[in-house]
Amino acid sequence: MFTGIIQCTGILSGVVRTGDERRFTIRPAVPFSGVQDGESIAHNGVCLSVESHTAEDYVVYASAETVNRSTLGSLSTGDEVNLERALALGDRLGGHLVSGHVDCVARVRRIISAGSSVRVELSYPAAYAPEVISKGSVCLDGISLTINDCGRDSLQVNVIPDTQKRTAMRHWRPGTAVNMETDVIGKYVRRLFQCGVVRDSGMAGSSAGNGPAISHEFLRQNGFL
Repeated sequence: MFTGIIQCTGILSGVVRTGDERRFTIRPAVPFSGVQDGESIAHNGVCLSVESHTAEDYVVYASAETVNRSTLGSLSTGDEVNLERALALGDRLGGHLVSGHVDCVARVRRIISAGSSVRVELSYPAAYAPEVISKGSVCLDGISLTINDCGRDSLQVNVIPDTQKRTAMRHWRPGTAVNMETDVIGKYVRRLFQCGVVRDSGMAGSSAGNGPAISHEFLRQNGFL
């Protein structure tokens, strides 16, 4: 798991392409101490495992599924990526719970100055709209951000000066494609409704449907909607 708080950026010092698969050599801007083969590191929000490492850099592998579901396939030698090592138990959770499993690719529509911050509007596939809510969390290129506002296929986030300085989002321009991961809690709630575990008639699988029926009206009355 990750938090969406970028620790530093890294430069791709090498890319090996084998069909749709990739192996990336990453050189962090701030050397990572204690890197171990097999550990998970998020790269622009994509969780990849370290295959080998030296004191200055490390190598990770991206499968065809990962490449096809994210922006990693468009990366080239010299590109800058956001890096975050996996969360350790007891660490501060400064952002939100992030799995490093990209759901879709969003695209920057426009960037507007808002004082020292910038307001970024992005489009995304409408199929993920139920998992995107105003004032909820979203992970964009590995960055934990709060959603200012959202529509059926668009969302807007505010990016503070420190985030602009510390991450590769300073390279975003209208048309830039970014990796998007929706909030993990929203995914599970949506799946419960899809599978009929949560429905108007109560909780599926209960011994006799005892207890209050969990429905949209029940959730609304109890402050969940």
